[in-house]
Amino acid sequence: QVQLVESGGGLTQPGGSLRLSCAASGFTFRTSVMRWYRQAPGKERELVATITIFTSITLYADSVKGRFTISRDNTKNMVYLQMHSLKPEDTAVYYCNAPVGGMNYWGKGTLVTVSS
Repeated sequence: QVQLVESGGGLTQPGGSLRLSCAASGFTFRTSVMRWYRQAPGKERELVATITIFTSITLYADSVKGRFTISRDNTKNMVYLQMHSLKPEDTAVYYCNAPVGGMNYWGKGTLVTVSS
């Protein structure tokens, strides 16, 4: 079955960096668009970044553009989110997402806390 496992979250100070990873299995990874979402306390889940299949076109929410980079390694079935210049408002649980066979699959999330 489809499994998505996020890692790499933690506590960092404003201006810091973190790299999130998502290990994918149970589907043909190289043919799936991959996305990162986040959900802050008391807020709705929001789309942060998308990476397409073959040409690896990347798309970002305006709030993270220029600070976050999504990438993928189709040889390892991994997708990454490199985050720089982190702000307190980036504090959230970050989720990996894969649309497969008409269904949306989610990992359990990894918590990112940005605080001094």
